[in-house]
Amino acid sequence: MFQRSRRRRRERRSRPGNGGALKDFRWWQLFHRTLFFLDLPDTGRGVSRYAVDVHHAVDEIDDTTTKGRDKTPPVGLYLDGVQVARAEPPVDLPVPGGRIEVAKGAYGLTRMHHVTQGGTERTLVPHRLTLEGRRARLGRDHPRLSRLIGIVAIVILLVGLVLAVPQALEIVTQIEPVAERVGTFRSPISLPAWANVTTIVVGILAATERALTLRSHWLIDADTLWTSLL
Repeated sequence: MFQRSRRRRRERRSRPGNGGALKDFRWWQLFHRTLFFLDLPDTGRGVSRYAVDVHHAVDEIDDTTTKGRDKTPPVGLYLDGVQVARAEPPVDLPVPGGRIEVAKGAYGLTRMHHVTQGGTERTLVPHRLTLEGRRARLGRDHPRLSRLIGIVAIVILLVGLVLAVPQALEIVTQIEPVAERVGTFRSPISLPAWANVTTIVVGILAATERALTLRSHWLIDADTLWTSLL
């Protein structure tokens, strides 16, 4: 029941597209735009190519126009190069036989998956020039190195979580109403400033690595919320 309700809410976040053409991906858009593709069989034309264009720097849909042109949406769905839907993430974009689930976190995408009506899911294919595409190519060309990087990222985030929880509890219990009810807590972990900065930096890098590979876990990536607030 909860899943169906959430799906309906996400589907309602999608609006009709403006029929505009999909723009080519440029190298200078590397850090604020990403692009994914999905090929689906079409009985009338053989294969239809869907593209999901995500602009990280855009937070919401703006219905105003600039010089006669619609402004760029956070998420655009294109069919054979023509915009058919636009939305704000998280969103479920309907496609024949299923949907495309798009979601973002503090450090990048957490979902870019095609889910069929039967529940089978697969990740969309990133454009080769995007950060996700370059990371996917590293995984294909150097699978052992790719796995090692993934393992290191998990270890960093788990260590960061262990360090962050006691410090967060200490901060929360310093709030007067909380302290009056439960008392204060002093973290047994006290790191020098340089160690805290280093932990935050490597945590951000690890979280970005997880986002580039579209991996997300409620426990492993819990620390990314903490580092995103700093």
